Amino acid sequence: MRSELKIENKVKVLNFKKIAQTRRQRGYNWEDTLVKRFNKLENWKAFRLGSPSVALPDILCVNNENSVLFTIEAKSGTGTTLTVPFDQITRCLNWTNNFTVYNTRKVILAFKFLSKKRIGVGQYEKRELREFYKVWDEKKNPVDIVCKYDGATYALIEGEKRKMSLEDYDMPFSSKHRKTVSDTISTM
Repeated sequence: MRSELKIENKVKVLNFKKIAQTRRQRGYNWEDTLVKRFNKLENWKAFRLGSPSVALPDILCVNNENSVLFTIEAKSGTGTTLTVPFDQITRCLNWTNNFTVYNTRKVILAFKFLSKKRIGVGQYEKRELREFYKVWDEKKNPVDIVCKYDGATYALIEGEKRKMSLEDYDMPFSSKHRKTVSDTISTM
């Protein structure tokens, strides 16, 4: 009986490791997609700034010709909400505020809701793939921000939902999966 319990616990640990690995792979793929989209554009250069590190945004994008700089925090998943923690917004703001030579500096939150929705452990249902690009309002203090599958956003402060709408941002590239809040309202 004891050996059965050990085996069962070992299987659970392996499953959690696999789930975490899958989640990281989704995030990497989304970041890589965004970098490739920017690098295909004339005058744009984008860089993935590495694995989860303490003081770096996910992506840094520059257009030296037009004096534009974006720091991007990218989130991807199969749930109905995606969250960007306040500390990740803070580190993006720190980077954008340090590059004062750029006339336009934006923190962009890029959300990708995958075409499968998780409904249980290892269970999914099909849905429309959606991408939302939100621009952080620098006048606001960084808080945890949540984007819903319909593109609506709200703040999460000490576990409580608070109204906080972020503007959709018109990215310099096109994507057939890009949505805005008004797009999702009109299809309901």
